[in-house]
Amino acid sequence: MSSKQRILMTGATGFLGSNLLIKLVDVGYEVIILKRSFSDTKRINGCLKKIKYYDIDQEGIEKCFTENRIDVFIHCATDYGRKNTDPLQIIEANLILPLKILEIGLKNSCFRFINTDTILDKGINSYSLSKKQFSDWLKMYSDRAVCVNVVLEHFYGPFDDRTKFVPFIIDKMLSNAAEVDLTFGQQKRDFIYIDDVVDAFTVILENIANMDKGFYNYEIGADKLVTIKEIVSLIKEMSENKVTRINFGAVPYRANEVMEPKIDTSSIRQIGWTPKTKLIDGLRKTLEMEIEQRK
Repeated sequence: MSSKQRILMTGATGFLGSNLLIKLVDVGYEVIILKRSFSDTKRINGCLKKIKYYDIDQEGIEKCFTENRIDVFIHCATDYGRKNTDPLQIIEANLILPLKILEIGLKNSCFRFINTDTILDKGINSYSLSKKQFSDWLKMYSDRAVCVNVVLEHFYGPFDDRTKFVPFIIDKMLSNAAEVDLTFGQQKRDFIYIDDVVDAFTVILENIANMDKGFYNYEIGADKLVTIKEIVSLIKEMSENKVTRINFGAVPYRANEVMEPKIDTSSIRQIGWTPKTKLIDGLRKTLEMEIEQRK
């Protein structure tokens, strides 16, 4: 797809969205973002003069479409449901908002939609349930539009929210916490570095103009499963932490916990994407930038 195509994004101030926005601007895409007037833009301050943005709590969604021709909508906004979030707030961010934009987009001749989904089972929590519900709704629109569902495994990288697993463990190790309580850690995960996730989105954008209407599901992972116990031990070792005691087994597994996810990256590989970052290299980059930030 030409770099002159105009992209509309939600979630551009978040971890995934900010990294994707910076990449898209860097390679020449014209990008418009939907945010709120009180959104923390620290991750994207360097991009704000290069893009157009709308504060949907003040201007609404329709104005964006009436003032601009939108070629592709990318939904990266996500509410993970942490910090005792009201389930209605999770549903609003993960289901209602993208449905509104999808409907408004179709009425304004935008027929290409890219959604960010999770590999987590819908029975894990309100977050995963709401994400799966929207992907089901997306299928219903696939006779009218190109509907792309990007299913992400556990992605990580520098400057992510510390409530997420990898940055949480890194923070504990670099802070020399006395102890950390975890599950037995036998559940496996496919950890993928943020740059590889961003590359997957850009490959999809390069191909989307040639896609017919329909539902396309792309699972994104590094194709290498490691246990939670293994990655925690690796981060501890790489952090040169000799203080923190890790209490494996102190926390019970979640209800409906997936012990070994099934990841199939064949579809995304068929259109030209492959992961490039080894786990140890991605963790090293993440650790180095976290240490630098703490100086």
